[in-house]
Amino acid sequence: MIKTTFVGKNYSGWGCLSVLAEEVQRLGAKKALLITDPFLRRNGMADNIAARLKDIGVDSVIYDEVAAEPPLALAQSLVDFTRAQAADLVIGLGGGSALDLAKLAAVFAEQEGEVREYLNLSGSKSLSTRGLPKIMIPTTSGTGSEITNISVLSLESTKDVIAHDFLLADVAIVDPELTVSVPPRVTAATGIDALTHAVESYVSIHANPVTEALSLQAIRLISRSLRTAVQNGEDRQAREDMSYGSYLAGIAFFNAGVAGVHALAYPLGGQFHIAHGESNAVLLPYVMGYIASACEKRLKDIYEAMGFSAAYLSQSEAAQACIARLEELVKDVGIPNSLQAFDIPESALPSLVADGCKQTRLLARSPMPLQEADIAKIYRAAWEGKTF
Repeated sequence: MIKTTFVGKNYSGWGCLSVLAEEVQRLGAKKALLITDPFLRRNGMADNIAARLKDIGVDSVIYDEVAAEPPLALAQSLVDFTRAQAADLVIGLGGGSALDLAKLAAVFAEQEGEVREYLNLSGSKSLSTRGLPKIMIPTTSGTGSEITNISVLSLESTKDVIAHDFLLADVAIVDPELTVSVPPRVTAATGIDALTHAVESYVSIHANPVTEALSLQAIRLISRSLRTAVQNGEDRQAREDMSYGSYLAGIAFFNAGVAGVHALAYPLGGQFHIAHGESNAVLLPYVMGYIASACEKRLKDIYEAMGFSAAYLSQSEAAQACIARLEELVKDVGIPNSLQAFDIPESALPSLVADGCKQTRLLARSPMPLQEADIAKIYRAAWEGKTF
């Protein structure tokens, strides 16, 4: 038996933000808390959402203090703010950080205790209430947060999550038109993040025929359009491909999981505040290269999904060609290909290894078991810039 979980209502496609008013009215909201970031407040997108709500008689409060790679303290501050608002709907607008925080705010509005008590690695409590209804509106094509049950938070030296189906959005509105204003660097980082979701979910030990189909189609869409989206953000077809690709990859990894790349990326974000997408991007070729022998057939499938023929290659050759193409794509969109390029000192490798080993939830899904020695080899290779 295959169990696949989805958000209650999903809308996707150019201009689908038009359904927002209808969905807010269906949920019976009178006052909405709109959680977003400073950029979307400045460019008018958040105020546009507030105006749409006002047109249907719904008051709104805008919280625009979202920061990238949100720390635990920010999450708790937002929860405290939310509890004081008496809102009956939460709307998340932005990238993964805004959506992750919005999901937390909605649940913790009616949840006892502090956020830290519910963390996966160190918390002792489990969520007991769904909290407020929530609508997620992504403005980047990468994180998949709008359709997952996970919120990621930065700790002092690594990251941790709160994962529960109560965090699932009631409505996800995935409108590629909203991504046109995303800068090239963010487009690149979030795009590789989405590709990593698709690749890791495809090789995950929990993959199944449903997630495999979603993963491969996401790889097809992203690999053919990411370069164009970075070079010309106004290219409608590229933005649509990236939006659909991110959405499909999100569903795939929500159900099959991600593994070693994400596990080793978390400490990069925690210790050096490298953006999550860039952390995944720099590690993707090294982790996949290291575990290639355990998933050669699947890497061959990924290679073909990226648009290349493996007709005259052995399975092993196709797997190595896949790694090379992944590395090439990361380079082409302008993301550095070594930890040294991110100014990470060699002396940091032991602490990265130690924190990477703590991500047992993610490491457990790898097709090749990754122990401390393996993780050390991967970080070393990524630091030196030498793929396997």
